[in-house]
Amino acid sequence: MMLVPRKKDFDLFDNFFEDDFFHPMTRTDKNLMKTDVRETKDKFIIDMDLPGYDKENINLSLNNGYLEVKAKTEKETNENEEEKYVRKERYVGECSRSFYVGEDTMYEDIDAEFKNGILTIEIKKKDEVTSDEPKQIEIR
Repeated sequence: MMLVPRKKDFDLFDNFFEDDFFHPMTRTDKNLMKTDVRETKDKFIIDMDLPGYDKENINLSLNNGYLEVKAKTEKETNENEEEKYVRKERYVGECSRSFYVGEDTMYEDIDAEFKNGILTIEIKKKDEVTSDEPKQIEIR
């Protein structure tokens, strides 16, 4: 009885440790949507890597204080009976991330640009009222 598949370039140790069991995120997932968040005096800036995505397939939505970024890439239909893939590393599918931006953030506080595979999102900061500052209520 044979438990180890016979392949010309099969290496038991390499293939064993490449299994998803040892890597909760697959090799393609760990390279998706890498994000940097910066802060200036009046805004937050999110830079997100989305190489290989089209601007039309990237969506931003704001719901209950969460900014969600969804991106989708579709499989190219290039069928050729004379060719077969030996290895595929390019990601095909959907991915998303969400960021809490505060329930008082409105659509007009958010500006986004997609250029050279990088999505840049700017979120204006809101003036915060601290408990030290009394809030004046007009009496009628």
